[in-house]
Amino acid sequence: MTGTQTNQAGAQPGDQPGDDGEKSGEQPGERSGARTNQAGKGSGEGVTGRARRSGATRSAILAAARERFAADGYERATIRAVARDARIDPSMVMRYFGSKEGLFAAAVALDLRLPDLSRVPRDDIGRTLVGHFLSLWEENEELTAVLRVGATNEAGAERMQGIFREQLLPVARQACPDPEQVPARAALCAAQLLGLALTRYVLRLPPARALTREELVAWLGPTVQRYLTAPNP
Repeated sequence: MTGTQTNQAGAQPGDQPGDDGEKSGEQPGERSGARTNQAGKGSGEGVTGRARRSGATRSAILAAARERFAADGYERATIRAVARDARIDPSMVMRYFGSKEGLFAAAVALDLRLPDLSRVPRDDIGRTLVGHFLSLWEENEELTAVLRVGATNEAGAERMQGIFREQLLPVARQACPDPEQVPARAALCAAQLLGLALTRYVLRLPPARALTREELVAWLGPTVQRYLTAPNP
């Protein structure tokens, strides 16, 4: 009896039949591996789902920010208003973009998709650029938001300067006969085109809005052409 008691006391939980999986023929390592595979599968699916939701949240924030900046301007627009429009918590906006300035910079990251002037007949450069910008202004409301904010706020002005420096200058360099004159000539083109955008799409002056696309190209095309290709005055 004493020996029997000793044997029972010395038995460990893992010595009980079936505790180590031997009852079903399954080894401990196999069971652990199966659990790991199931967890890994669930984790992979979870990461994909979170990435999808993250992308949707970011897109919703940016869409709401563009509308809010266009409607209120940079100074009056708030993170709370953007979050409310996007139907999320304000902390999520800060999590994705860090600050109001970061949100603005992301919301107005514009690609003007300017044409390659090396493939445009030299005499058509001015008309081509005016027509291209008219199409952009008509189809892309973000440009209106950028112009409104850029005209009234330093952060907005810096974003506009970046667009000018990174996108318009390289195009002007393709057409300008004097490399040293590229910045000045590009600035003159910007003044012409942004002035049109301001009067037609922001201030919405009736005479500016009444002009047809053909009329605008006919009036402004030769001016932009002269800015880019004419000899130095």
